[in-house]
Amino acid sequence: MTDGADVHRVVALALPGVVAFDLSIAAQIFGHRSAQSLYSFAVCAPNAGLVTSSTGFQVAAPLGLEALAQADTIVVPGFDPLDAPDEASLAALRDAADRGTRIVSVCVGAFALAAAGLLDGRSATTHWQHADHFRRRFPRVRLNPDVLYVDEGQLLTSAGISAGIDLCLYLVRQDYGEHVAAEVAQRMVVANHRTGGQLQYAQRPLPKHGGLGATREWAISELQRPLTVRHLARHAGLPVRSFTRQFRDEVELSPMRWLTLQRVREALRLLEATDLDVYDVAVRSGFGTPATLRLHLARELGSTPTAYRRAHRRQ
Repeated sequence: MTDGADVHRVVALALPGVVAFDLSIAAQIFGHRSAQSLYSFAVCAPNAGLVTSSTGFQVAAPLGLEALAQADTIVVPGFDPLDAPDEASLAALRDAADRGTRIVSVCVGAFALAAAGLLDGRSATTHWQHADHFRRRFPRVRLNPDVLYVDEGQLLTSAGISAGIDLCLYLVRQDYGEHVAAEVAQRMVVANHRTGGQLQYAQRPLPKHGGLGATREWAISELQRPLTVRHLARHAGLPVRSFTRQFRDEVELSPMRWLTLQRVREALRLLEATDLDVYDVAVRSGFGTPATLRLHLARELGSTPTAYRRAHRRQ
């Protein structure tokens, strides 16, 4: 790693089965030659040497866990399979947290932070596809699988793939300001800033046959109506309790929580693609009033309709 009092030291912990894309995010943002005056970057592993990635090829990790003691920021990329990391790695993460080191996970790297006990009682996120698995293993963590990233101060977690880029750019913005973060985003040809509370855009897949996919598709087509669980259950031809139970099994969300997210997504689409005023966006997305729309956008994205439109308007 580069020496220098003003250089922020970033170390990525490549656990066995490391997701190479996740690791490359940290490498491109913190280890790129254009960032050498700002950051030093290194890769370590439980044992120095070659680490087999989740896709089969090997990654060189020249340093062992001792490198974490010198880090200002530790990045834990995702890994697969999601077995608990070795105790030495978990202990090294706990020791780093005790020293006040900033610790960041990308995608399912949150499983390592949670296994170390660092996320107990805290809010966190991970890839939505693994949310149910995460909740079963770590019930003391307040998981929110609907957002891009979560900042809990010393500990930060991101959702899948591109959300890791968003979180790392957020760190650059914290460390060196908006201008530097914008330069990095421009170099990488990515969005300069997406708020952590923004929804993970990946839509849960709807089953083509069977299940409640047809009812969900119907609900999306009827968003302007004041739908209730009873309306959805009636469409599916099921008692409300049976419908709610089956819905949770298929989608991992309650019916009304899922419906709210669909309304938010529709509102965002309208703000991006149309000239409708906020009142009409609220009506068409099923929120009814601008005040209700603003409430939900603030809760889900940490933004307002006007601010979102300004940042994401399609030309």
